[in-house]
Amino acid sequence: MAQTAAEKILSRKAGEAVRAGDIVVVDVDGAMGTDATAPFAIKAFEGMGGKSVWDPARLALVLDHAAPAPNERISGLHSLMREFAAAQGVKLYEVGEGICHQLMVENGHAGPGEVFVGADSHTPTIGALGAFAVGVGSTDLAAVMHTGKIWFKVPRSVRVELMGSFRPGTFPKDVILHLVGKLGIAGATYEAVEFGGPAVQDLSLAGRMVLANMVAEMGAKTALVDTRGLTLPEALSGREFHDHLPDAGATYRARVDLDISDLGAQVAVPDSPDAVKDVREVAGVPVQMAFIGSCTNSRLEDLQAAARVLRGKRVAPGVRLIVTTASKRIFNEGLADGTIQALSEAGASFITSGCGPCVGTHQGVPGDGENVISTTNRNFRGRMGNAKSNVYLGSPAVVAAAALTGALTDPAPFFEAAVEGAGA
Repeated sequence: MAQTAAEKILSRKAGEAVRAGDIVVVDVDGAMGTDATAPFAIKAFEGMGGKSVWDPARLALVLDHAAPAPNERISGLHSLMREFAAAQGVKLYEVGEGICHQLMVENGHAGPGEVFVGADSHTPTIGALGAFAVGVGSTDLAAVMHTGKIWFKVPRSVRVELMGSFRPGTFPKDVILHLVGKLGIAGATYEAVEFGGPAVQDLSLAGRMVLANMVAEMGAKTALVDTRGLTLPEALSGREFHDHLPDAGATYRARVDLDISDLGAQVAVPDSPDAVKDVREVAGVPVQMAFIGSCTNSRLEDLQAAARVLRGKRVAPGVRLIVTTASKRIFNEGLADGTIQALSEAGASFITSGCGPCVGTHQGVPGDGENVISTTNRNFRGRMGNAKSNVYLGSPAVVAAAALTGALTDPAPFFEAAVEGAGA
């Protein structure tokens, strides 16, 4: 029986061949909660009579959504998590260490073919490693903490085949924005989105994480990115993983073929991630705030793309550029190679590694009537903390170009010039 990647992984975990629509109960290989969800999960765990988590080595807690704590109430929730982690022997990532999904990947909490659950809707990001990674609610996380098990309805799958090569100024964020616009915010509800094709095999881990991250904006259950051509994180070296690639002839609910060679820079306009246009259609819209960060686009290659636009220049008057990295490790890498300095000299302000501006908790809430260009994944009304602002989504290159010019701008000329200079 030819199987999709999701069917193959869940079949192995269930101990029998399963197909889309079947119900399975499986052991999880890892689990994670953040300061937005873990406090509720801890209370629910205790309410279930939980005394000890099923396996402390397989659970991680992360302080990232409102960190450093913006008020006394949040500080109390952080203290609750610290005390629980210490009592249970669970790994706790402190304020500033990074964003949950990045930390799970770079520190080896999940790997190809494994089942991972996280109490955050963008947990499918970890599917960049070929893991069946699913976002769950706090109560579901509490049950996993108690038993180490979870039930799933085996999802149907959508196959996305990427071909061609990127044009200068076009990046994985443009690909996933285009796909969200094409499929819609409910276009893959409770489905697994598989990414494959020659263009995927040329992508870095960071690029694959961008694709996997935004399947949540299609309503998907998980993302599974082809791991061929991928260099795994150093933390996973030496570990053996099971076959997790789809079989030839597997059955898909739908197939999408995309030649990225013809794709320009994309922007999601207010107020939905699927309201997507080519940036040239909205060029000239003024911006007052530019943000580079979030679990979507705050890795080193994202910062390097922005620095290519901004190096030796200054952001436009009246524009504030706020930057956060996906982890402290990435910040230090950016320090070492000069990327952080280039962005700082261009006028960027750096904030603690975390989720603050993306979810609107603090460290970057826009003002009334302001237009924001952001590398985040959602632009629903009020998403960044102010329902009277307007949020546009784009790649780090689009954000940097807008910060430089003061308006939405096609970044392609900045990268075409670089290519021509390299070939001269």
